[in-house]
Amino acid sequence: MKTVVSALFACVLGLSALADDNTKYVNPFIGTQTDASGALSGSTFPGPTMPQGMVQLSPETENYVSWDPCSGYEYNRDSIFGFTHTHLSGTGCTDLIDVSLMPVSWKVDERQLARGNFGQRFSHEQEGAMPGYYWVHLQESDVRVELSATVRTGIHRYTFPSGKPQTLVLDLDRSMLRGDQYAGRRDVKIIQSQLRQVDDHTVEGYRLITGWAKLRKIYFRAEFSRPIASRLLMDGQRSAGESDVVNGRSLRAALTFAPEGGRELMVKVAISPVDILGARKNMQAEAQEWSFEHYTRNAHDAWQKALACIDIEATPEQRAIFYTGLYHLLMQPNTMSDADGRYMDTNYEIRQMPDGQAYHSTFSLWDTFRAAHPLYALIAPDIAVQFVRDMLLHHETYGYLPIWDLWGQDNYCMIGNHAIPVLAYAILAELPGVPVEEAYRAMVESSKRSHPNSPFEVWERYGYMPQTKQNMSVSITLEQAFDDWCVAAVAHKLGRTADYEQFLRRSEFYRNLFDPSIGFFRPKDENGNWIEPFDPLSYEQPCFIEGNAWQYMWFVPHNPQGLIELLGGVKPFLAKLDENFTLTATSGERNGNASGFIGQYAHGNEPSHHTVYLYNFAGRPARTQELVEQVRNSFYFAAPCGYAGNDDCGQMSAWYIFSSLGFYPFNAGSGEYVLGTPLFRKATMHLTNGKDFTILAPNKTENRVHVRGIKLNGTPVRQLMITHKQIMAGGTLEFTMK
Repeated sequence: MKTVVSALFACVLGLSALADDNTKYVNPFIGTQTDASGALSGSTFPGPTMPQGMVQLSPETENYVSWDPCSGYEYNRDSIFGFTHTHLSGTGCTDLIDVSLMPVSWKVDERQLARGNFGQRFSHEQEGAMPGYYWVHLQESDVRVELSATVRTGIHRYTFPSGKPQTLVLDLDRSMLRGDQYAGRRDVKIIQSQLRQVDDHTVEGYRLITGWAKLRKIYFRAEFSRPIASRLLMDGQRSAGESDVVNGRSLRAALTFAPEGGRELMVKVAISPVDILGARKNMQAEAQEWSFEHYTRNAHDAWQKALACIDIEATPEQRAIFYTGLYHLLMQPNTMSDADGRYMDTNYEIRQMPDGQAYHSTFSLWDTFRAAHPLYALIAPDIAVQFVRDMLLHHETYGYLPIWDLWGQDNYCMIGNHAIPVLAYAILAELPGVPVEEAYRAMVESSKRSHPNSPFEVWERYGYMPQTKQNMSVSITLEQAFDDWCVAAVAHKLGRTADYEQFLRRSEFYRNLFDPSIGFFRPKDENGNWIEPFDPLSYEQPCFIEGNAWQYMWFVPHNPQGLIELLGGVKPFLAKLDENFTLTATSGERNGNASGFIGQYAHGNEPSHHTVYLYNFAGRPARTQELVEQVRNSFYFAAPCGYAGNDDCGQMSAWYIFSSLGFYPFNAGSGEYVLGTPLFRKATMHLTNGKDFTILAPNKTENRVHVRGIKLNGTPVRQLMITHKQIMAGGTLEFTMK
């Protein structure tokens, strides 16, 4: 695949020398394939997008997209059913999959259009991708498909075979599997949609749909480089006849173009979450050109700039993993405002961002607070501050900070309120431009106003979440205690003594679910009784989410010394931690999100991600270094099956990026990093303030994992910690390897 990608650069961009162009190392197919065992592997997609792009244009290898793969593309498949303009990268649930186009080289009749299945075979030998560009050859039609994107517009170029009909199927009925088709797991319903031919070069439309994101609106304008010769519009089995507009819930169109106009057809599809006017303005602002190469060039340049923030000296495989991970990170959160700054708020009202600024959505916070958001704060602090601003706008209309924000709405997926550590990091690290008082007020209010999975009156009354009052009680207790520590830390910085004392007290509530007789956190009822039976290996206990007692055992990132005390001191703590990484026993079926195992450690899911760094706090950093190396080597590959689990909007990638640089945000709300072991002899972070932060390990070799000593700007680092402020000040962090 890397050979194909390299060839694409020469062909599409006409570049002869690509030094210092980190886009050439990106392989968008990494994370698109499940392994032979059927384990999760990334759930990413290969199609083009821009950094934080609204449009994420990619092929669908499923006739209807299910939860596997959530991205719509599975490398093991051999057919494509359409090219749609919105996707989620690496998530464990699916949604979007909007405005499908599919070229075919035959005439489409009413029966075929009503059936809606235009799947065509393809091979990976005739497919390729790089940042901002994707191509594939469809075998049945003998059509070459090329895709690119602007922030809000999908760009298509189809090359049809000579002398054959040229038909383009536009499908507004494509989405994830509906509830009745997928055992009721998601009630996906198209409420209303419309297709309208505006003129002989233009089609517009919209659909209102509810799924994972409720009452989602998407509007589009599609412009064609050649006139439409004829059309067929249908709603399900019903033809619109001669009408130029059709309304309904299952809309498709077959648009034909005269072969005499040439073999190539370009299509530009601008989308908007606001209204048709927004789609028109987005087209005008971003996609007036009819040169396909113009768009691939602009997309490449945008990605080249975004990926230039870090340079590494590494092997080709390491570069591919690293820069593809950075690419996956920077794809989202997504722009959710039009080019003129309008967006739809949580009350479904149209609001205006000042000066055409971008508003963002797709905040997969249960995943991304851990490492993805801290990485944004380091490499793109201006964008990180925009994310904070957008979370505050969410709070303003919704009443509390987002849990899982998708298409501008909260779907309440997962637990805790992990916008709080993102805001805490921004305040404690003193990111320029953060409205501190407003952010702090949002943190406090979001920690006192009860909402789904967070009944704070229960939290305050019992000092834990009783399982009889709140499902997923142990996971919520541990995660909420961490969020409360984040509020306490900011309160301390701002001198809010009463708040500091209240939230610091709440941050210790995790202790109330620790059972010293068995050495695990476990559920209680409202009377303080342990709930039986209890199996620490089981994934089927409703007191945990996406994990078992072993994986949640270690989630006290705000107070590792307190956890050590709970377990009886350093020696028993280390014994328990060692057992965590060696115990391979199972009990019943594993949770589908748990994968990438080292003992009970499950790197394929987020609750485990900080655990390898715990040895640092118990005086055994060498063991942390060994485990970091084992995870890097065992669960990341420069191949389609390249991740041990869902990339989850860049979190899996962010773990690798940090851990290969040699440090990690163990406490993601603190603005501090624990030190590990570097993968490269040299890495340079080019900071937005004009300074460089260089990580050196001059005697690093493949077999040298352990660290003998660390210096920051020539001064020994004794505590195995470094701060955001120290990194942003620039300088050199030097590791001496054993």
